[in-house]
Amino acid sequence: MGLRVTDLACARGGLPLLEGVSFALDPGQALVLRGPNGCGKTTLLRTLAGLQPALTGEIDLPPEAMAYAGHADGIKATLTVTENLAFWAAIYGTSGVAAALERLNLRALADRAAQNLSAGQKRRLGLARLLVTGRPLWVLDEPTVSLDTASVALFADVVRAHLEGGGMALMATHIDLGLPEAQILDLAPYKARLPEHGTGAFDEAFL
Repeated sequence: MGLRVTDLACARGGLPLLEGVSFALDPGQALVLRGPNGCGKTTLLRTLAGLQPALTGEIDLPPEAMAYAGHADGIKATLTVTENLAFWAAIYGTSGVAAALERLNLRALADRAAQNLSAGQKRRLGLARLLVTGRPLWVLDEPTVSLDTASVALFADVVRAHLEGGGMALMATHIDLGLPEAQILDLAPYKARLPEHGTGAFDEAFL
C-alpha cells in the first residue's frame, strides 16, 4: 500500500500555510520536500503523521502505517541505548533491537545512558527507533541534524535498505543523501493565499 495525498491544506497556529498539496508515494520510493525555511515542510509532515488535523484534503494512508522522526529524538534520558530501543520495540510489538544497534553503529554504546550521549549519538539513537517500528512509511523532518559526514552516509544506507525492502520515506532535508531515485516536491507553489487584510510580515516570521 502506498501513500496518496489529495488537495491537502494545512495550517500552523490557526493560519493557513499550505493548500492544494497532492502527490503519490509508492512502496520502494522516497520523496524529498524542498522549499525555503518557513514554507511549511514541518507542518506538512506533522499533518501527514496525524499530529495535527488537516484543514481540507485526503490522506489515504493511516498514521498507524507511519513512523515519525521530528526535531526531538524521542528518547528517554535515564534509559540506556538498548533500553530505549527495547521500550519502543515493546510499544510497536516488534523486535530487532540488536539489528538496529548494529545498523546505526550503536553497539559500543549499548549500555550507556542516553543522557550521556553526544548530540550526534542521540540523533543516531532516535533514528534507530525507526528500525524497530515495523512501519512502512518513515516521515522524517531534518533527520541528519547533528550527524557527522560518516553518520549521514550510515543513515543514507539505512534509508536505502528500507526502500529496497518495499518501505517508503518522506523527508524534509537540505542534505543530499545520495538517493538518485528520490523524487523532489517543491512546496513553494502550494503556499496558501492569505486574506487581503493579511497577517503582515510580523506574523509571517512565525510560520
